[in-house]
Amino acid sequence: MRTLYLDCGMGAAGDMLTAALLELLPQPEAFVERLNGLGIPGVTYHREKAEKCGITGTHITVTVDGHTEGEHDHDHNHEHHHHHSGMEEISHLIGHLPVSDRVRADIRAVYDAIAQAESRVHGVPVTDIHFHEVGAMDAVADVTAVCLLMEELAPDLSLIHISEPTRPR
Repeated sequence: MRTLYLDCGMGAAGDMLTAALLELLPQPEAFVERLNGLGIPGVTYHREKAEKCGITGTHITVTVDGHTEGEHDHDHNHEHHHHHSGMEEISHLIGHLPVSDRVRADIRAVYDAIAQAESRVHGVPVTDIHFHEVGAMDAVADVTAVCLLMEELAPDLSLIHISEPTRPR
């Protein structure tokens, strides 16, 4: 029996979850090689040791075509366009990943939950939702990595506890 406790009181980014879960594997570098072999267009995962305030851990960086998330946002000396993916495009990509059916279903479930939330917030049907930030390849890489790690770690699903982010009153 394996229990997994994630304290997300301040939220959690995909790269942070990936790094934290990688810490639980006996051979994290081999898993990063597996992630890099998935064939997500333009995506490369980089793992390095990190230290903050005397605490060591893992830092994960995802690059897409050699660039990190947000890198283009601060460099306006070149032309670029923002690609926005719909659920159909995300599903097509997920359908071609070399992962188990369970991982594929988990990735789709994450995107379905996001689409439902976006639909409610924007007042449009799920079929009209276009993923902006979350549709980017780095976000697909994060979601895929976390879903693969959950399969690898195989915690007892009834024993996973995720704390909710705190909200100001």
